[in-house]
Amino acid sequence: MKLLGFAGYSGSGKTTLLEKVLPLLKQHGLRVSVIKHAHHNFDIDRPGKDSFRHREAGAQEVLIASGYRWALMHELREEAEPTLEELCARLSPCDLVLIEGYKFSDIPKIEVHRTVTGHPLLYPDDAQIIAVATDHQEPLPVTKLDIDAPQQVADHILNYFSFTRQ
Repeated sequence: MKLLGFAGYSGSGKTTLLEKVLPLLKQHGLRVSVIKHAHHNFDIDRPGKDSFRHREAGAQEVLIASGYRWALMHELREEAEPTLEELCARLSPCDLVLIEGYKFSDIPKIEVHRTVTGHPLLYPDDAQIIAVATDHQEPLPVTKLDIDAPQQVADHILNYFSFTRQ
């Protein structure tokens, strides 16, 4: 599996860009998975549902399945947050894992940056940033991609990993 991060500050448009790039990569026959890091407590379950009640009762893991999808919820309880490597090991085989967040991880990344956020660019302090998807007008010393041109971003990913086009 090849890994590529999408790094940037909150509000920069990482999710929106991924949402537009994913179908373009799938059009090339790639099997793509996503890992999304959350900096806050989150829950994909709802109080009152059986799976929620099982977790609340102390289950370490609850797997819920239907004819359409399945989800495994693992309670960390007193465990440390898993590393990116540990999370990737839990994924089914695929061609590419796009990772949203983990901006300080040691993987190649596309920085997502919007000038309106007022945040500084990350690339000067991160040698793993291979390109910046931005609305920034000035030239950059790294590959600059148009944040509003998802096809350009998808093409850059295909070229970077030498994926053949279908």
